[in-house]
Amino acid sequence: MGAATNVMQGCEPAEVWSNFERLSQLPRPSKHEARVQEFLKDFAAQRKLKHSQDKAGNIVIFRPGSGGGGKAPPVIIQGHIDMVTEKDSGVEHDFFKDPIKLQRSGDWLQATGTTLGADNGLGVAAALALLSQPQSAKLPPLECLFTVDEETGLTGAFDLDASMLTGRTMLNLDTEDWGEIFIGCAGGGDSEISLTAALEPAPAYGFNSFEVQVSKLMGGHSGLNIGEDRGNAIIIAAQVTDSLMTSVKGTRLAEIRGGDKRNAIPREACATLLVPSQQTEEVRRVFDKCAAAFRDEFGSLEKDMSITLNSGSAAMSMRDESSVQLLNLLCTLPHGVVKYSHDVPGLVETSTNLASVKLQAPTHTGPLAAHVTYSIVCCTRSSLMPALENVRQRIAKTARLCGASIALDKAYPGWKPCTTSKVLDLTKSVIGAITGQQPKVGAIHAGLECGIIGEKIPGIDMVSYGPTIKGAHSPQERVLISTVQPFWQATVQILQRLADAS
Repeated sequence: MGAATNVMQGCEPAEVWSNFERLSQLPRPSKHEARVQEFLKDFAAQRKLKHSQDKAGNIVIFRPGSGGGGKAPPVIIQGHIDMVTEKDSGVEHDFFKDPIKLQRSGDWLQATGTTLGADNGLGVAAALALLSQPQSAKLPPLECLFTVDEETGLTGAFDLDASMLTGRTMLNLDTEDWGEIFIGCAGGGDSEISLTAALEPAPAYGFNSFEVQVSKLMGGHSGLNIGEDRGNAIIIAAQVTDSLMTSVKGTRLAEIRGGDKRNAIPREACATLLVPSQQTEEVRRVFDKCAAAFRDEFGSLEKDMSITLNSGSAAMSMRDESSVQLLNLLCTLPHGVVKYSHDVPGLVETSTNLASVKLQAPTHTGPLAAHVTYSIVCCTRSSLMPALENVRQRIAKTARLCGASIALDKAYPGWKPCTTSKVLDLTKSVIGAITGQQPKVGAIHAGLECGIIGEKIPGIDMVSYGPTIKGAHSPQERVLISTVQPFWQATVQILQRLADAS
């Protein structure tokens, strides 16, 4: 496991932070959670607790009720064990084997140049701390559900074998604003676009190669942060490139790529161009004008944004028709807020994120020609499934008009709010007493597993809450340390009250 550090010294509750530090030493990219799964099973065995694992890899660890709560109805505690794996440019980190490097700045904890994994590592750490409570602790029977692959399609929840669970009350520990309680979430679905581009050899002479590089954007969660009008590096790179090709005669596009995770707003993108040698000064003039316009547009919101034109290299370039198709597609695909809710002020109802454009392996068709396929992913969310599908159909029509094909992934359902929930009333009472103010209750424009689990267990009574986490899904992810203690206290007190319901 590796030696513990002193980063978390003095942080309370110590057991939650100790568990989080353990998790931070275990690689857990989405779809690659095997090390954590083995850790969970060993954790259960060491405490002589029963556990079950379904075919999807989800694990439930069972703890009998104690301290007089043995006859109470069981309560499900739920979190996911995978994490988003994002890192800053130039950071050397292998998410498949390297531990997360923790660093502390005052009341904030973050990682060094990578995502932290507090989403949802702190929820998992709290569940493990509950499982470790002494037999004298007043708790109802617990069914701690640890799901896999939440961050890349919620496939763990989709494939959950709900027969492992008997509880009909659930605490989801996967939201990121302490003092708020969530009772609803958006549904979502991805659109995967494929566009084949024809290539030809780059001219042997008479052209210079340049790279348009967009970096150091804020990025962030494609649901929680989509309403903040943060920049999308792919769109900026595509629009700058389109302006250069339109304004500077003879410019050719060699390649464009950007973004990484479907649920993160792209922070970085780059495009490689071939420019006639005699047009070098003109391309720099047009570029400077475009870059200045974007800096003016985003101002202090994207104060660290970098848009540069550097020397590049390219052996092949796209044929004109293919470059026009690709740039038209990237410049016209919808991105951002589509609609705000009429019922809940400030709540994004429908949005879409142009998440990534990647180059797949080329297929050579002759000594002087080749074709490559670009893969473009859009992540769409909505509280209303018809609205979700309407946006995905817009994306599909745009793709086809630009000569691309598209596949629509299976959409996941939202979680419809229930304001007459018993566990909601209890959670409001407990958190209100701890914070000294009435907690905010609402829905979240992000995908929680609650919607899917709710369909699998009809009638289940659920709430979601958690400590304060900022910058999720980006290397700026950080947790407000002082919110973890009251988050833990609330969880324990809610369960103590539920233990009385025998």
